[in-house]
Formats: sequence, structure tokens, C-alpha cells
Amino acid sequence: MSPRRRAPVATIPTGVAAIAIAASLLLFGLPLLGLVWRTPWSDIGTVLGDEASRDALRLSLVCSLTATAVSIVLGLPLAWLLAQRRFPGRSALRAITTLPLVLPPVVGGLALFFAFGRRGLVGQWLDRWFDIQLPFTVWAAILAETFVAMPFFVLTVEGALRNRDGRAEAAAATLGARPLRVFTRVTLPAIRGSLYAGAALTWARALGEFGATITFAGNFPGRTQTLPLAIYLAFQGNQPAALVLSVLMVVVSVVVIVVVGGRVLARRSSPVGVA
Repeated sequence: MSPRRRAPVATIPTGVAAIAIAASLLLFGLPLLGLVWRTPWSDIGTVLGDEASRDALRLSLVCSLTATAVSIVLGLPLAWLLAQRRFPGRSALRAITTLPLVLPPVVGGLALFFAFGRRGLVGQWLDRWFDIQLPFTVWAAILAETFVAMPFFVLTVEGALRNRDGRAEAAAATLGARPLRVFTRVTLPAIRGSLYAGAALTWARALGEFGATITFAGNFPGRTQTLPLAIYLAFQGNQPAALVLSVLMVVVSVVVIVVVGGRVLARRSSPVGVA
């Protein structure tokens, strides 16, 4: 059998490529350069040592990590369902799940408020039956971050499940392995890179969430004020602190992008096994 011929690689004119690169640097690189240029580097220790900054950072880590854990627990079976099963309303379920990606975060916060607030669709019964009030609490911040971040995990894992090679799973099932064992011992290891990438993207999105959090959880220092909210408040009266905290967020985002990019490249370059 003759080797398959590769399709010719499309190219674009050098001038068009140069214009695209220059536009990207101006649009994305220049604002970051301006942020780094104005940051008072000598104040980093003072800002990061401030109690309010430490509280905001601690709360951001707690809320974002909890939101990521919830997204994994709820999103993994949802991603598997969307990738593996055909059922009435699947398209509608996928649309609802991915809606927070395009929904303005403030609108998402309002939706959460009117669903889980004291007079909300569900919140009124939580208040009446269990004396649970979610708005303006740390749990509201976690719920808001989960709402906006979980779609990243679902879409990443669903794509991996849909495009994986299922021959190893079929072989395991033929040998008598139960479905749950096949899923945990064959399927999940096969998409491990996508699980890491989805979790990292989810955590980064949760860490940077602002609109839904401030709408549903408020901006109370030490209780619901996460790092993005602290940056917003500091910018109005303490610009050096806002700049330092912003650079911290940029560094975290760059680390996540590097980690995710490495996972994706490793996954694409790994050989496909033959059962």
C-alpha cells in the first residue's frame, strides 16, 4: 500500500502575517507592557504583606479550588453523558451548560440571585425549610465561580471523550471488566491530559471571576472579597496595590496557560496505542 500523501499546507503572504503579528502585539502585548511598566515593584512586599491582600488571596484560593472540585465532581459525568449518550434534549442541555461562557457575568449573578436568593425560585424554600441564606456569603462566591467556570471543564473533557480511541475500552469490556472499572482504569487515564487541562482552565476562570461574584456574593472584605474584587476596590483609592495584585493575577494566568499548553502538546504528540 502506498503511503498516504499529505495535503499541501496552506500559506499566507508574508505581509499579511506581519500585519497579524503586529496587531496581536499591539492589542494583547501593549496593555500587559503598560501594566508591568506602571507597577511599583518596590511596593510588592508591602502590598502582599497587607492583611486585606492576604485575606483576598486566601479567599480566592479557597473559593476557586472549591469551585474547581465541584466542577470536576459534577462536570465529569455530565461531559461523559453529552459525549457518549444520545437522548432527547441533549442539545438543549449542552446549550444550557455552555451558556455561562457567553453570558455577561453580571447577568449570571442576577440569575443566581433570583434563583437562590431569599425570595428566589429555590432560595425561598432553602430559607423557609432549612434557614439557609446563600447570597452575600462565601458559599455564594463559590456557587458564582462554579457557575461561570464549570463549562470550561465540561467542554474540554467532552471533546476528549468524543475523540478518544475506544478500542482499549472495548477490549477491557470483552475481557469481562465492569463498566465502572473500564471508566476508571481505562477511559480516565486515556484522557488524563484533558482532565488536567480542563481543571486548570476551570480554576483559572474561577480565580479571575468578578461580575457574578460581586452581584451574588457582594464585596465584603474578609468574607466575600476575592482578589479580583480587591483589585477593583484598590484601583479606586490605592492604585499601587491594584497594580501589584493585577500583576499577580497575570503571573498566575501565564503559569496556567503554560501548563495547559504543555499538556495539550504532550497529548497531541503521544502515539496512539493499538489494542
